[in-house]
Amino acid sequence: MKQELRVIISGGGTGGHIFPAVSIANAIRELRPDSQILFVGAEGRMEMQRVPAAGYPIKGLPIAGFNRKNPLKNIPVLFKIMKSRRMAKKILRDFKPDVAVGVGGYASGPTLNVAAGMGIPTLIQEQNSYAGVTNKLLARKAARICVAYDGMERFFPESKILFTGNPVRQNLLCDPMTQADAIRSFGLVPGKRTILIVGGSLGARTINESLLGNLPLIKQQNSVQFIWQTGKYYSESIQAELARRGKPDNLMVSDFISDMKAAYTAADLVISRAGAGSISEFCLLGKPVVLVPSPNVAEDHQTKNALALVQKDAALYVTDDEARRRLLPLAINTVNDTEKLDLLSQNILKLARPHAAADIAAEVIKLAEK
Repeated sequence: MKQELRVIISGGGTGGHIFPAVSIANAIRELRPDSQILFVGAEGRMEMQRVPAAGYPIKGLPIAGFNRKNPLKNIPVLFKIMKSRRMAKKILRDFKPDVAVGVGGYASGPTLNVAAGMGIPTLIQEQNSYAGVTNKLLARKAARICVAYDGMERFFPESKILFTGNPVRQNLLCDPMTQADAIRSFGLVPGKRTILIVGGSLGARTINESLLGNLPLIKQQNSVQFIWQTGKYYSESIQAELARRGKPDNLMVSDFISDMKAAYTAADLVISRAGAGSISEFCLLGKPVVLVPSPNVAEDHQTKNALALVQKDAALYVTDDEARRRLLPLAINTVNDTEKLDLLSQNILKLARPHAAADIAAEVIKLAEK
């Protein structure tokens, strides 16, 4: 065995990419405490802060995504890609990794493409049920492709696929607290049914508008209460609207929830977008969920993620277009239906892959040691 394992992990852009990447890094460290791990992200994206906060060094590339609506705006993007490839080559030469891991996001494209060209074994992790363009391209030279959904041989060579599931935030299962204590931590009343509404760290406009448009319905609920993460982008306007119209006593509002473990513990039902990372957390915790897929993602992959659960009676689903009218009534009816909650919880729990990070880490080490 080599004295030291050197691993590059590339990707990011959203928490849905960053949390799994850090989980994989932590799992590698647990298996090989001697490992040296370097992240490569996109300049100006959240990984440049979140990864160092998790205790890992990171290098940034000046990479950006393609503008699908206005092709003329992609000319500067091509120059950024070429510059990012040059920088990635220098990072790889200086760091000398034994293996490179891609978790999705802008930076993973040039980093893993260059790594494969240099003869460095690469592993990509595809979180979604519908593979992204970058990962489909990288798969041609990848040694291993870790997936979280069935049927991914539609996109990748079957011989390279390993079904691992998606890694999640590892602190969600440690130091369990009671639901009553979790509810009290949000200033709400234990014993009432609780609905958690989350739209990501930046927020989801449609979900937020669904809440604002149904304030009278929220006020009418005597036995149901709500924890609402608005996202920082929408927080100021929502707080102003609530001040004008009056905030219901059974509604706790925050721009960002730092303790998601407490939020999930408090919730009898969750309303969420259908990002792969979030879905993996709901599976692990057995949380009943109403999914509202974002229409603003590549290949409409969130709808495909949601339908993969709906087909197994493991989640409910409302389209973005219908959410303002249907979302809150459906959620309130569901949270008051104990039998439905139990069925959703049992079925989504069957889809959990609690050892995903460790399984991916073991595969990374195996590739490095070959």
